[in-house]
Amino acid sequence: MTNIVLLNNVDHQDLTVATGHGPEFGDAVNQVLVFPTEWQDLQREYPILFRRSEEGRFQSVALVGLDRDENLFLGDGVWHARYVPALHQRGPFSIGLTRAEDGSEAEPMVHVDLDSPRITARGEGVPGQIVFLPHGGNSPYLDAVSDVLGRIHDGVIANDPMFDAFQVEGLIEPVALEIFLDETNKYTLDDLYTISAERLAALDGEALARLHAPGFLQLAFFAIASLGTVSRLIELKTSRLAAR
Repeated sequence: MTNIVLLNNVDHQDLTVATGHGPEFGDAVNQVLVFPTEWQDLQREYPILFRRSEEGRFQSVALVGLDRDENLFLGDGVWHARYVPALHQRGPFSIGLTRAEDGSEAEPMVHVDLDSPRITARGEGVPGQIVFLPHGGNSPYLDAVSDVLGRIHDGVIANDPMFDAFQVEGLIEPVALEIFLDETNKYTLDDLYTISAERLAALDGEALARLHAPGFLQLAFFAIASLGTVSRLIELKTSRLAAR
């Protein structure tokens, strides 16, 4: 995806994007919407859990904090993790889907929101990544963002078929995640779901084959493995409380 659509009038050659992380950029959240196409990277860093959307469909989230509006991975303008969820890598960019003249879906286009707090102009003294090269063409940063947006786009497409398959095999179960920091500090996170490791282990060969063919079996294992990272959240929360 290399097509660029600017939402306001601006000299695009002057566009730069602040790429740090912080509350001013919407990063202060305790749950981040994520997509199946990034679970392999996410499962090494964050617990992957499921919730229902307002429409009742399942979607996956990465748990990055325990209190409301708390991201335990943020500090000094940096997201301290080996992988940052795609929605928080994309910056002010999004995907726009248009229709061709014959009514078919055209190639996705990259849009930039010029009202985003990440948008700056060259020469303003704010560190940032250029969007276009001085003599024309996309910058390496914009190419990287296009890859992130492609991952999001593919993840949106894969989301419902994956969760439908998990439901058909009876793998999704509700979970009340209880996290103990010490004898007196306890967090209980409700209205979440996960993959049942017990039910997954009990599936017969035909069910496993149905999940394996589209790649969903591996994703189920990623989701289960990710719960081991809860201990990392406890460490980060404990350290933050001790520093107060």
